[in-house]
Amino acid sequence: MSSSLFPVHHRYVQADGLRVFYREAGDPSAPTLLLLHGFPTSSLMFRELIQRLAGRFHLVAPDLPGFGFTEVPDARGYVYDFDHLGRTLEAFVDALDLQRYTLYVFDYGAPAGLRLALAKPERVSGLISQNGNAYLEGLGEAWDPMRRYWADPSADNREALRQFLSLEATRWQYENGEPDPTLVAPEAYHLDYLLMQRSGNADIQLDLTLDYANNLTLYPQFQQFFRERRVPTLVVWGRHDPFFIPPGAQAYRRDNPDAQVELLDAGHFALATHGAHIARRIEDVFGAARG
Repeated sequence: MSSSLFPVHHRYVQADGLRVFYREAGDPSAPTLLLLHGFPTSSLMFRELIQRLAGRFHLVAPDLPGFGFTEVPDARGYVYDFDHLGRTLEAFVDALDLQRYTLYVFDYGAPAGLRLALAKPERVSGLISQNGNAYLEGLGEAWDPMRRYWADPSADNREALRQFLSLEATRWQYENGEPDPTLVAPEAYHLDYLLMQRSGNADIQLDLTLDYANNLTLYPQFQQFFRERRVPTLVVWGRHDPFFIPPGAQAYRRDNPDAQVELLDAGHFALATHGAHIARRIEDVFGAARG
């Protein structure tokens, strides 16, 4: 069915005391893809993928707290760590009554979404990991400044990471490792940067960077989920990503030998330059699925 028959809706829902923004398209009776973005972006990263797949799937892409257009009231006293991001996702899928879905996880969306998978394993019908890490060997040398911060969360080490919140660093994350950077739309990294300039957001990002160390301790549980559930799994990975390196993609086969793993000639934001190919691969692997 033509994707043009399904416009993209931009909505809010109350969940976990937040006003969660999300994009939605497709027939709700079709298999659901739950699209979870990472740093430093938002559901905006999925805008073209949603349009490509709306004729085959029901697509839902929320903005995580601290990103995009999700609103967090000050009175909520929200704690920005990955445990709370996972709990917000639990509340979000319950608010929308999403009972069955394939998870698409990228970057921060992986530890947040895999927490959701651990909490509600029976709802996960499939997994797509696009540079969404769950293995120690997937962490590249680009994490060294963060490792220093984890080992010594001093003011100096925290301040040293503010450079990653600059426009230049945001653009670099999109363009680094891309054979043809002209394929990267500049509005993507400009909007990401502008949204991070909101009052207090820089410290939210640094809090999440510090808490990322706690994701590593959950990797064995994520891997156990892969082994026990063995859901259809597609791993599409930008091979030039300096943060999440190819061994992290290949490791998925260790716990699920049926996982389909493909390394693309791309960087961290592979979807930004290989969206058409990724959409075709999703249709190949999950197009016949039924939730």
